[in-house]
Amino acid sequence: MQVQRIHHVAYRCHDAKQTVQWYEKMLNMRFMLAIAEDLVPSTREPDPYMHVFLDAGGGNVLAFFELPTKPAMGRDPNTPPWVQHIAFRVKDRDTLLQYRAHLEAEGVKVLGVTDHGAFHSIYFFDPNGHRLELACPDPDEQAMLERMDAVKWDMLNDWARTKKAPHHADFFHRREFTKAASE
Repeated sequence: MQVQRIHHVAYRCHDAKQTVQWYEKMLNMRFMLAIAEDLVPSTREPDPYMHVFLDAGGGNVLAFFELPTKPAMGRDPNTPPWVQHIAFRVKDRDTLLQYRAHLEAEGVKVLGVTDHGAFHSIYFFDPNGHRLELACPDPDEQAMLERMDAVKWDMLNDWARTKKAPHHADFFHRREFTKAASE
């Protein structure tokens, strides 16, 4: 038994039409389909909804629910906004920089480029308050991932024991922290 891939991930949105249009314009995602019912199929709960699906590339699907009869959506006040996010891979750094320029030209506030060792990322929020990340591979991605693979269990076991960041992979963000210290 093994999971083949993610079928779709679903989040809540304020306005389904606005969300679809934003993802089409900002990230070039194709609107795939919409489902609307007055009853929730799995629970039979009477709760009208609009469920929209977007093509996130590579067989990945991003979906949203608009729930007009429910209280306004919020965030977990105990979880920092940077934690929960959706990350999408882009081809290369040129593509990443093109997206950053496009988003900024459309008035979207973008953070980064952040150097994560094996990949580089930009961060921004969609109109629903969901944090998004676009990431491109570093030229040394494979070597960096192999180094990370070699220490993953030691890191996880040390973390489980101490709840403090182990330093087995300090190399991963070294360039980013070195750059930040010199700024």
